Amino acid sequence: MNHLKEHLDLFSKLESKLYLIKQIADAIIICLESGGKVLIFGNGGSAADAQHFAAELVGKYKHKNNLPVISLATNTSIITAIGNDFGFEYIFEEQVKALGKKGDIAIGISTSGKSENVLRALKTAKELGLKTIGIAGEAGMDHMDILFEVPSGNTPRIQEAHEFILHNICELVDAHFGKTEGKA
Repeated sequence: MNHLKEHLDLFSKLESKLYLIKQIADAIIICLESGGKVLIFGNGGSAADAQHFAAELVGKYKHKNNLPVISLATNTSIITAIGNDFGFEYIFEEQVKALGKKGDIAIGISTSGKSENVLRALKTAKELGLKTIGIAGEAGMDHMDILFEVPSGNTPRIQEAHEFILHNICELVDAHFGKTEGKA
């Protein structure tokens, strides 16, 4: 079992990219202070990461914040209606069109960097004037204002890194906005 060694090796490589966490957090803070919102999305494990990230900032990370962060991976009626009527590749793009406005942020998460529905949504977000942020594996993604590429092609290790990245973004955003403690 080399999993721990792989994990530690990958996380030592992330050290040179930690400035991106601050860049992303700063962009989110500026967006939210300007009255914007954050739309976040991904498939499978990345959908779970998007939901977790939104929950931390809408509810409570360390402080109760009630920030406008929306996971586009949560409403099964919307997802299945769009998927059925237009195709799975449109499930996030159509939501970005409906909910996004200039000045908002769209965050796409994809371990492969090749998820068509994530890439379509980010391209549309950019066209609509949203700031685009990608969190991916070493394959990267197009249409990004900020891209955090985890230097690995190993899906489980990428997902571990994504959780670390998202929690550290939450840490900075929460520290900026956090004023009151809510109940756990």
